[in-house]
Amino acid sequence: MRLTDSERAILDGGSGPAKQRAMALLVDYGRILDAECLIETTNVAGVPGQATPLLRHYFEAEGGQKAIFSRFDLDSDAVFDVPMAGVRTACLQSGVDPLGWQTLGKTEAAFVASRDAEAYASARGVEMLRTCTPYLAGNVPAFGEHCAWMESSAVIYCNSVLGARTNTEGRHSTSAAMLVGRIPYWGLHRPEARKASHHVRVEVPTASVFDWGMLGYFTGEVVGEAIPILDGAFAPPDITRIKHFGAAAASSGGIELYHLAGITPEAPSLDAALDKACVETLVYDAAARRRMHAALNANGSIEDVDFVMLGCPHAAIEQMREAAALLDGRRVAAKLWIFTSRAVRDQAEREGVVEAIHRAGGNVLTDTCSAIGNAVPPGTRVVALDSAKQAHYLPAMMGIEAWYGTTAECIDAAVTGRWRGVAP
Repeated sequence: MRLTDSERAILDGGSGPAKQRAMALLVDYGRILDAECLIETTNVAGVPGQATPLLRHYFEAEGGQKAIFSRFDLDSDAVFDVPMAGVRTACLQSGVDPLGWQTLGKTEAAFVASRDAEAYASARGVEMLRTCTPYLAGNVPAFGEHCAWMESSAVIYCNSVLGARTNTEGRHSTSAAMLVGRIPYWGLHRPEARKASHHVRVEVPTASVFDWGMLGYFTGEVVGEAIPILDGAFAPPDITRIKHFGAAAASSGGIELYHLAGITPEAPSLDAALDKACVETLVYDAAARRRMHAALNANGSIEDVDFVMLGCPHAAIEQMREAAALLDGRRVAAKLWIFTSRAVRDQAEREGVVEAIHRAGGNVLTDTCSAIGNAVPPGTRVVALDSAKQAHYLPAMMGIEAWYGTTAECIDAAVTGRWRGVAP
């Protein structure tokens, strides 16, 4: 693989052992991918140095956090001091809310491990955004910017909505990129790899967040890991709709980039974004919509609801306001957890939105979600969700039934303890 003189100098140890190991990891990674070179990245989003109690215990004798980063993050045989981040680096979600860890049923050991890992990363210049929606917390890459991001719903938003460039990276590659500001030049970093191979024609009106979730679930199911372009019966979606669409598409399939004809930045028209070797045109019609709704509710049978979870991907401020308005003057019968980022929670607190949700008996939590944190209230058998992504993952992960519906239907379930959602 071709390296610049400065990259070669880092690989030879000229910038110290941590950066040397980071560069070696990325070079090995790039060779496996058959990348011709590395590309400079100025924006990293991962989970550098984050630790579960198990990791913390395992590496305690070797130096604790220092060993976790060098031995685990960078797969090193040696333990060394970790320098400051070389480029802008954000820490994504974890499994523990520092304020609500007891609500989530976490142990004090888990809280302490998370707190110490955060302190270690923060001291090295990492922004503790602690969210799957970094773009709602101040990290908004520019069009064409090369990034190294983890988390499927963040990656698909970064590529598709912002027109920045990233593959779905992992903990090791993002931790290495944090130190040396490089990532292998392959996949979606290459302009020729960003054309659509599948055309999805939307023939049923798609307007609500609920609708966009089902459309995303359909798109991921029918194209798998390919790149689709969609056109048809929809207006330009707002940020809430488009994040739910992307999260669903990345869950039922493996989509990292999509185009909306005439809307997203790399698709001024259908022809402009569609590869000339387009595989096929797929149709999303009323029958497909009904099928997606049935699939997302396939394991729901008990109408008594114990738990309602909102905020996947993490709720935007508009969704927080909507939940508070729907709860106004009401009191929940089922447990209600709403997940968001620290940044959005701070705004919601200033606006009195958090207080309104708490007054109704709900909880506002940050840093995690039920899937990432493996956390539901004790005794939960049935959950109601307005997220197709959570409806896809949570039943299998937690062994519970799930209903998928609108935010209003979910709030109704929280208040009544019953599922009364209506199929489209």
